[in-house]
Amino acid sequence: MNKLSSYIDHTLLKPEATSDDIKKLCKEAIDNNFATVCVNPFRVKEAKKYLEGSNVGITTVVGFPLGANLTEVKVLETTLAINEGASEIDMVVNIGAIKDKNWEYVLNDMKQVKLVSKTNIVKVILENCLLDKEEIEKVCKLAIEAGLDFVKTSTGFSKSGATFEDVKFMKKVVGDNCKVKAAGGVRTTFDALEMIKNGADRLGTSGGVNIVNGDLNKSDY
Repeated sequence: MNKLSSYIDHTLLKPEATSDDIKKLCKEAIDNNFATVCVNPFRVKEAKKYLEGSNVGITTVVGFPLGANLTEVKVLETTLAINEGASEIDMVVNIGAIKDKNWEYVLNDMKQVKLVSKTNIVKVILENCLLDKEEIEKVCKLAIEAGLDFVKTSTGFSKSGATFEDVKFMKKVVGDNCKVKAAGGVRTTFDALEMIKNGADRLGTSGGVNIVNGDLNKSDY
């Protein structure tokens, strides 16, 4: 299961999460050799302390969970998060701008976050359950144009999370130009392996420990 562990962003984004919860998350990530922990910006500095000396990265979220922040706010969030120790940024796309077909804004939103991220990995969260196939395809192509590293299926905070079909479709669109992260609804080891089989390069889940141990992930994310 070590190989499966390396795909997982061990995630805790619940607003009620405490310092003790973050400490536990980081210990689990170290013990299981997960790719990163994924925490809210307020918790990045703590996570850095708890992960010191390990190979586990720190993912944080920007414009989360609605994506409706102004670009300038996303840029500031990204800059502060990286200064505090984040190694990867998961930004939520501006969903309203997509619905307006304001593609110039959507592209610039992603470009500006990538610009201040420098060499750090940036993933864009599409929230596929709110988009149609044409919109998903368009945003994936814009993500490539913006130089992003990943396209991601979902926040885990909307109507539904990742599906095998969506992951396969996104991978087909981005090819080798970008990676795919599946998030939300990864419940079992089978789910995880099937997401990877369909093209996922990373998995966002709060049930990483259960998944690598062959147990059911009973969490909401």
